[in-house]
Amino acid sequence: MFTIGDFARYGRVSARMLRHYDAIGLLHPDRTDPATGYRFYGAGQLSRLNRVIALKDLGFTLQQVQAILDEQVGPEELRGMLRLRRAELEEAMRAAAARLAQVEARLRSIESEGRMSTNDVVVKQVPAVRVAELSGIAASYGPEHITPVIGPLYERLFPLLGGTGVRPSGPGIAYYEDAPEGGAVVVHAGVTVSAPVGPVGDTGITVVELPAIEAATIVHHGSMDGVLPTSQALAHWIDANGYRSRGYSREVSLECPEDRSKWVTELQEPITGA
Repeated sequence: MFTIGDFARYGRVSARMLRHYDAIGLLHPDRTDPATGYRFYGAGQLSRLNRVIALKDLGFTLQQVQAILDEQVGPEELRGMLRLRRAELEEAMRAAAARLAQVEARLRSIESEGRMSTNDVVVKQVPAVRVAELSGIAASYGPEHITPVIGPLYERLFPLLGGTGVRPSGPGIAYYEDAPEGGAVVVHAGVTVSAPVGPVGDTGITVVELPAIEAATIVHHGSMDGVLPTSQALAHWIDANGYRSRGYSREVSLECPEDRSKWVTELQEPITGA
């Protein structure tokens, strides 16, 4: 038998918490000394304590925990519940990391106002190019909506393309256009190919020809989650030099290693007039 202090230490909880669990009938001690009121626990009670803590971490109230335990939830069912909670927490962490990246990008954009060089902007004639692409819909042009759409599109594109005999002949090119639904954006994830225009078998891939454009271009270094300062520097240059934008920038992947911080991407924004 263990004193309440020892049992609390083995269970990695507080003695105060154990007293509360006793008071509400969730976990009674094995024995209470009638003279002193001291509580004593057995090692076998650690199993119930572990389940209490696990279910609390799943988000259940103590009343719900008691109801579940009284129904004798088995180890396998409890493991399943914990796996589900783990998946939810992992997704929350991914979402929080994505939000943090967006905040950092916005902060860098604010900090670089008036200081980010536009000397590297080049106006050039971009020839027509054919791309094999998959497309999807994002709720907006914000990175929090674009990234979850474009990533899976590229993850599907290359394996599907590999089974068709159509081989990439140049860089990846992503481009965007407004969707019929207000605020939504059509995301096109493509790669340069030399192939006839039209569907590629029954893969869902389509080869399209992007028209030649006059573009203001700038090279972005790093993950596209942090592209905001670069794209806004391009916007400042376009405005300062008397041009007008004709739509979304094309994103041409010049270097795309596994380490996203080492990506090199050219933004090609179609422009008119000077």
